[in-house]
Amino acid sequence: MKLDSNITAIVTGGASGLGEATARMLAERGVKIGIFDLNEERGEAVASELGGCFAKVNVTNDEETDAGFEKIRAALGQERILINCAGTGNAIKTASRNKETGDISHFPLDAFNLIIQINLVGTFRCIAKSAAGMMTLDPLECGDRGAMVNTASVAAEDGQIGQAAYSASKGGVVGMTLPIARDLSREGIRVNTILPGIFNTPLLAAAPENVKQALGAQVPYPSRLGNPEEYAKLATTMCEVNYFNGEDVRLDGAIRMAPR
Repeated sequence: MKLDSNITAIVTGGASGLGEATARMLAERGVKIGIFDLNEERGEAVASELGGCFAKVNVTNDEETDAGFEKIRAALGQERILINCAGTGNAIKTASRNKETGDISHFPLDAFNLIIQINLVGTFRCIAKSAAGMMTLDPLECGDRGAMVNTASVAAEDGQIGQAAYSASKGGVVGMTLPIARDLSREGIRVNTILPGIFNTPLLAAAPENVKQALGAQVPYPSRLGNPEEYAKLATTMCEVNYFNGEDVRLDGAIRMAPR
């Protein structure tokens, strides 16, 4: 797929971190940018800077997601690229014992379900709705009608203590990548997923510098945190290269996460 001003992309979670970096890189290539995010102030600012369009969207809400697609398509045209970066996490043990009182508690199921709804179901919701829109387009010269990039995590394969919900949600994103790519293959819509390792994103922004350095030191090579621009480069490549389809790719400096 040739990236230029004839292409519209929607980036979920595009107001910060991996999503923002990808939106900026695509915009540098001339792509028209639509952003879904909950942070209205930041989302509007980024979209305005890129000459794009912002929609406040909670990806767990069907009506908001529909309205977001409608708004961006009305302003910029039907998207040919979808980048799914909206997501979050938590850290709660499946069951645990209070060392002082001996009381036993378990992972609250509503907290577990919330992560699944945001990271997994929210990603699929955007994929399904975007795919239906892409199918209305004529194929490009390369044969593509569209390209999608999802964000999982190395926790999909190396989940740490307390990450049952997060790992399950990201493992689900990995697990559905190939079936969705196969579902959409006859329509010329490609689907790939990136599994980032430890990246320097707003989630780590509040951490002390020594903590960031310690995390980076765990990475075999290069021994540092990943940069959002590195994610953006891989996402952009997945969109450009026509033969890139149905893949789940770790981007992690060869790290394999320890139990904690």
